[in-house]
Amino acid sequence: MVRSFAIALGLLTLAIPAVRAADVTYERLENPEPQNWLTNHHDYASRRFSTLDAINKANVKGLKLAFAVPLGGASANEYIEATPLVDDGFMYLTDVWGAVYKIDLHPAKAGQIVWKMDPGLQKPDRNRGVAFWGKLVVSVTGVDSRVIATNRETGRVVWEKQLADQPDMEFTAAPLALEKALIVGASGGDNGVRDWLAALDPKTGAMQWKTFVVPLAGEKGGETWKDKSNAAATGGGALYVTGSYDPSTNVTYWGTGNPAPRYDSSYRPGDNLYTDSTVAFDAGNGGIVWYFQYTPNDNHDYDASGSQIIVDTMINGAARKLIAHADRNGFQYSLDRANGQFVKGAAYAHKVNWTAGIDQKTGKPVDYDAAKDVQTYHHDWKGGADKIVNACPDVHGGTNFWPPSFSLKTGLLYIAGNEGCADITPDPAAHVRGKFGGGGYANRERITSALTVLDPATSAIRKRRDFDYPDHAGVLTTGGGLVFTALLDGTIAAYDDETLDELWKINAGAGFVSPPVTFAVEDKQYIAIASGIGPVAKAKLSKSPEMRDRGNATMLFVFSL
Repeated sequence: MVRSFAIALGLLTLAIPAVRAADVTYERLENPEPQNWLTNHHDYASRRFSTLDAINKANVKGLKLAFAVPLGGASANEYIEATPLVDDGFMYLTDVWGAVYKIDLHPAKAGQIVWKMDPGLQKPDRNRGVAFWGKLVVSVTGVDSRVIATNRETGRVVWEKQLADQPDMEFTAAPLALEKALIVGASGGDNGVRDWLAALDPKTGAMQWKTFVVPLAGEKGGETWKDKSNAAATGGGALYVTGSYDPSTNVTYWGTGNPAPRYDSSYRPGDNLYTDSTVAFDAGNGGIVWYFQYTPNDNHDYDASGSQIIVDTMINGAARKLIAHADRNGFQYSLDRANGQFVKGAAYAHKVNWTAGIDQKTGKPVDYDAAKDVQTYHHDWKGGADKIVNACPDVHGGTNFWPPSFSLKTGLLYIAGNEGCADITPDPAAHVRGKFGGGGYANRERITSALTVLDPATSAIRKRRDFDYPDHAGVLTTGGGLVFTALLDGTIAAYDDETLDELWKINAGAGFVSPPVTFAVEDKQYIAIASGIGPVAKAKLSKSPEMRDRGNATMLFVFSL
C-alpha cells in the first residue's frame, strides 16, 4: 500500500530543500568539481579518483563516523550496490527497490532525507545508481525496465519510459549522461535476453538509437554464432556497469556480459560476439567503432562488464591513449583506445587456471583454438554435461561489478579482486526461458580477496595485499594518498597508495557491495559508503563459518575527521 501510494504521487516527500542547486550541465560533467561526485565513476574516464586531500596519510587514523542513515525496507535480504552521487551538499542514492533518496549533507541537517521517489516495484532488484542531467536525477528500475527522470528539487517525476522489449529484461547500470543524450544499457542476459545499448533524449526520454550487443544471422558478427538453434536471439551480452566516455572522440566504452546459456558453450558454438568484450560505441549514432573480446565461447560466466577506464600514459617513450580493464577472468588488459588493439596484459589474480596465459601479441587466451567452434581452454573438459573441475577464478571473478580505481597521483591501477575457484556443471537440457544458466556451479573452498596495484602501461604488479574475506565494494583513491575499500565482513579500511600499509580500519557490522566515494561540504571532506549484501555476496561467505550469523542492514555510513 505504501509503495502504490508513493508511485501514484511520483514521490514520497519528507522535507523541503532550502537551497536550489545549480543545474548539472555537460560542462560540469566533463570537468567535475573536486567537492562533488557527479557521475557514477566520478568522471567520464571512470577513474574513481578524487583530488580531495584534506583526509590524508597523516591524519586518516582520526577518521570517525559523522552520521548514518537507514535506507530501504525491512527485509534482511536487502542490499545496496549503488554509487552515491553528490552535488553541492546533497546526496542522491538508490536502494534495491529502485527508490531514489535525496539526503542533506550539510552539517546542520546532516543525514536528513529531503525526499524519496519510490517507483513502486513489487520486488527488489539490483540497482547501481543514478545520473544527473540539468535539473533532473535519472534512475532505472530493474525488474520492469523503466527509466525515470525526477526533478532534483521537488522529487516529482518529470517523465518515465518503460523500455522492455523482451521478457526478463532488466536495467541495473546507472545511466551515463552526455551533452544531448542519456545512455542506458539493458541487462538480464543470464535469463536469455538479447541485450542492447540505447540513447535517450534527456528532455523527454524518447529513444535516439538502439544497438544490440549480440548480432543476428546476416549481421556483422552474426557468423560467430554457429549453432542451428538461433541462440543469438537469447544470447545475453548484458550491460551491467556504466560505461566511460571520451569527449574528444564522442565514443563511449562499455563492457558486455557473458553469452547465454552461460555454462553450456556447446549450445552456441563459435566466438559469440560481442559478448565478454569491451565495445566502443559511437555516442552519436550507436555504431560499433571497435571491440575486443576477452573470453571467446565463454563457459565460465566471465563477464567483461566491469569498468572501462580511460588512461593516458607513456609506453616506450611514446604517448598512448588506453582503455584499462580488469576482467572477471583474472587478467588485466590495456587496449589502444582508438582501435581496440591489445597493448599489454597480465594476471592480477593469484589463482588463474582456466587458461595457461594470454598471448602477448593478440591478447587472446593461449589455449584459444580458432579452428574449434567449442573452446575447452586449459581444462580436462569433454564438453556437454561434463564437469569443469576447480576453475579459477570463481565464476564471479576476479573483479565483477565492483570497480577498480586509477589514481592520477600515482599513475597506477588499484584492483579489488576475489580469490577462489568453482566447479562448473553444464546442463545441456536446461535451455528453456528462465533457465538460461545452462547449468550451475559450486565453491569448494573459502573465497578471499586481494587489493592489487598494477601499472597499466606495463601490466607489472607493484604491490598486493591479501584479505580474509571477499571484496565486492571496489576501490576509491584520493589526492591524500589513500586507497579505500570495504569487505563482505563489514570492514572499511584505508591504505597507503604506495605501500598498501593499513592506516585506518573499522567494522560497521554489516557487509558492503557498494563502492566508497568522497566529497566535501562547507570545506570539510567526507568518506561515504552504503552497506547491505545480497544473495550472491552471502553465498561467497558460505565457506567462512564464522560469518554465517553475520547481521545485514542497508545503511549509509559517512565518516569525517
